[in-house]
Amino acid sequence: MGRGVHLGYLLISTLLAAIGGAVGMRALRHGHRSRATVLWMAGAFLGQIGFLAIRGEMRGACPLMDTGEVLVFLAWSLTLIYLFVGPTYRLSLLGVFSAPVVVVFQGIALVPGVLDPNPERVLSTDAWRETHAAMSVLGYGALALAAVSSVMFLVLDRQLKEHHLGSGLFRNLPPVRELLVSGRRLLWLGWAMLTVGVVAGFLMKSEGAAAHLAAAVVVWVAYALLVGVAQFRGLTGRRFSLLTVLLFLVSLSVFAFV
Repeated sequence: MGRGVHLGYLLISTLLAAIGGAVGMRALRHGHRSRATVLWMAGAFLGQIGFLAIRGEMRGACPLMDTGEVLVFLAWSLTLIYLFVGPTYRLSLLGVFSAPVVVVFQGIALVPGVLDPNPERVLSTDAWRETHAAMSVLGYGALALAAVSSVMFLVLDRQLKEHHLGSGLFRNLPPVRELLVSGRRLLWLGWAMLTVGVVAGFLMKSEGAAAHLAAAVVVWVAYALLVGVAQFRGLTGRRFSLLTVLLFLVSLSVFAFV
């Protein structure tokens, strides 16, 4: 019964995120923002919690044991941070740009064979391993949102250069400076969480996890360089945004070692 229920939660969550993104985009085409997107994403978040709670009970541990679980956990962390950060930084349109990412991640997880249909129950858990997994994926949620914010900047920058100043999207996007500030803050937040995850990784029992930990360290160093250069040397908004998006996409390869 649990198997069918948790997949139902995931399917409902994916549909709610898709509706939220569609509603928000439709509103943009008519020249105004849709506050309902936040509500749809909140509903998707509840569905994610339902899925992860049941899956975690089936595993007897943090549900990060297969590709499907990792993808849903990533979608959950992205949605969680969006719900906190979007209203705080007046970036409600993040939901319109974040919803497709959530739908893609969870849509892939729903493909037969991606989620283990008969997940093995973990007999013993390592607190440091659980901390490493949870903090790393939460960090990726913040980094994903930084990438989404960077995509918004690149879209706005392109519209400015092409003088599409009358479009509904242009009128509703936050100011360029605000997008850059939020992107940098999200990058710092994600990197700080990754730092906690990497430290926990060195403290966990590392049998069979050497390749994964090495990949995590490489990703951490890459983000440390981006954060350091952006903070102390400075980067143009376009270059910073491109690097943020590209680094996030490349860093997803670390999950091949899970």
